[in-house]
Amino acid sequence: MPASSIVDVLRKSENSIILPHVQADGDALCSSLALAMALKRLNNNAILYLEEEIPRVYSFLPGRDLIKVYSNEVVSPGTVIAVDTGDLERLGKRISMFRDARITVNIDHHPTNTYFAGINYVLPGSSAVGEIIYGLIGMMGVKLDKDISTCLYVAIATDTGGFRYANTTSRTHEIVADLVNAGVNISEISSKIFDSISLGKLKLMGAAINSLELLDGGRIAFITITEKTIRVAGASEDECEGIVNLGKNLQGVEIAVLFREKNGEVKVSLRSNSDADVSIIAGKYGGGGHKNAAGCVVKGELEYVKRRIEADLKA
Repeated sequence: MPASSIVDVLRKSENSIILPHVQADGDALCSSLALAMALKRLNNNAILYLEEEIPRVYSFLPGRDLIKVYSNEVVSPGTVIAVDTGDLERLGKRISMFRDARITVNIDHHPTNTYFAGINYVLPGSSAVGEIIYGLIGMMGVKLDKDISTCLYVAIATDTGGFRYANTTSRTHEIVADLVNAGVNISEISSKIFDSISLGKLKLMGAAINSLELLDGGRIAFITITEKTIRVAGASEDECEGIVNLGKNLQGVEIAVLFREKNGEVKVSLRSNSDADVSIIAGKYGGGGHKNAAGCVVKGELEYVKRRIEADLKA
């Protein structure tokens, strides 16, 4: 659907609910916040529903007053907007809010998106959903301010790995320049999201390194985190974000995998430094993502899941 049609729907909506994917990362959360603040400017009663508390690393973000944690409440939404969500199941318990909506919108950049909404706006060439929201906000006629720009900057910076990943384009830098001109403080934000970690996360990183397994001559790196690992470290669930990069950044590693055990299932995060398309493997288990970054959830015992993924990677 053309961008103008999406903008028309957003401008006419009076009550919107915004849903980033479960365990929202920087792009999902901050893109949603930027959109919510922009819609508020158009007198839209926009609310952002999360399935969990906001991750501690993002507790400084503006617009937090627009966030509610979902608790099975019954609402009658007019328009529901899924953000950075590759498929409907990634909405978790909030899926009923989406299904009950009069108008459903899907804004995403994953190539594996399943186009599950009535209105779908999917741009796989975008480095982050933050880039897409930036464009829509401009078309909506909302002027960028420091708060909206800060959220968009965090969205883009986190999904590009601080502008180091291959998804970073010249367009990415053009957008960031506009955000900086609107008041974004790069040094302050970078310090908070990239350079500051809690003691719990530091201990979690240590445990993750101790769990490291190198396979296939060092080409594949496995890292494992269990519920006990998180508890002993004194970390929070959201502080697992980025742990997979400990394996990805190791010299000689082409594919890194993080296994997170919880409640009889394993969340698998895959990263690739090579031409290997890890979204294909994630897709075998109902997941998805990008060529170099994908994920899925697999039911079963931890060691069983690890051996299945190992076999897939070596096939």
